[in-house]
Amino acid sequence: MASECDGRKPEMRKDAVNNKWVIFSPARARRPSDFKSKSNTNNSNHQSECPFCLGHEHECAPEIFRFSPDSPSDWKVRVIQNLYPALSRDLQPPVVHESNPQSISCVPGFGFHDVVIESPVHSLHLSDLKPVEVGEVLLAYKKRIQQLSAHDSIKYVQVFKNHGASAGASMSHSHSQIMALPVVPPMVSARLDSMREYYDKTGRCSLCDIQLNNLLIDKSAHFISIVPFAATFPFEIWIIPVDHSAHFHEIDAEKAADLGGLLKLLLRKISLELNNPPFNFMIHTSPIQDTPSQLPFSHWFVQIVPQLTGVGGFEMGTGCHINPVFPEDAAKILREVSISS
Repeated sequence: MASECDGRKPEMRKDAVNNKWVIFSPARARRPSDFKSKSNTNNSNHQSECPFCLGHEHECAPEIFRFSPDSPSDWKVRVIQNLYPALSRDLQPPVVHESNPQSISCVPGFGFHDVVIESPVHSLHLSDLKPVEVGEVLLAYKKRIQQLSAHDSIKYVQVFKNHGASAGASMSHSHSQIMALPVVPPMVSARLDSMREYYDKTGRCSLCDIQLNNLLIDKSAHFISIVPFAATFPFEIWIIPVDHSAHFHEIDAEKAADLGGLLKLLLRKISLELNNPPFNFMIHTSPIQDTPSQLPFSHWFVQIVPQLTGVGGFEMGTGCHINPVFPEDAAKILREVSISS
């Protein structure tokens, strides 16, 4: 099958935000417009009710809080403890010396692992909700991050969503997760170091300075969505606040609803164009206890990764990924996906 990338040569591009190289190899791709998921996540959802559904609250781990529209028995979003947490909130927090954190190689698995149930209705996905309802899910993230920030032992909070079994979801009911860690993970430190290096060289934030060119997908009043210049994965998307902001939990209700609308639009675009693929999304933000010197170069963003390709030995051995779809092609395809209101 002929490729839209015929005549284009392989390229290596550097991701200035994460300080890593990506190989773009059009010879390994079909036409980018034919790059669809082989596993439609709708096909695996045969349940009608589960412990996350309205009326089954007693089957879940303890509730932390809920957003209720009218009565206490009703709810729109629930945040609960994870029944099978990766970290334990009951352990003694480790003592990590800030002057030399690398000197510690093993600490107790203290931390928090929570679940955000995005809707009481089993059949509704995040992309089915109204923009303001998606915004309420985002505000639930904000509230929980603020609560976790009160713990001196917590250094970083990761919000993420796994959609589809092959993307890591163990429940088909739409939900996301929050993990609070007593350390700053290495990938986060590497991202901040790379952003600091760019700032030291240019005096500008790398995300504020991003060149849209042909990478823009869509934009809203407060956010832009792009396929990054050195996208690690095919059809990877970043949603970036237009105004410089280091911490996701600084978002207000207006911006949360605005982000909710753009996030909904993008999830519908990848579902329609890529056959409702499994996906992950992550909120990349700043450490809880950052310093004032980090604020000028640290800029939070949302990353959406459709699961369309696997990771092989080269990627695992080098940390350098091979992407068969040029970002400009992916952005054009997603830009042109028509979504009926």
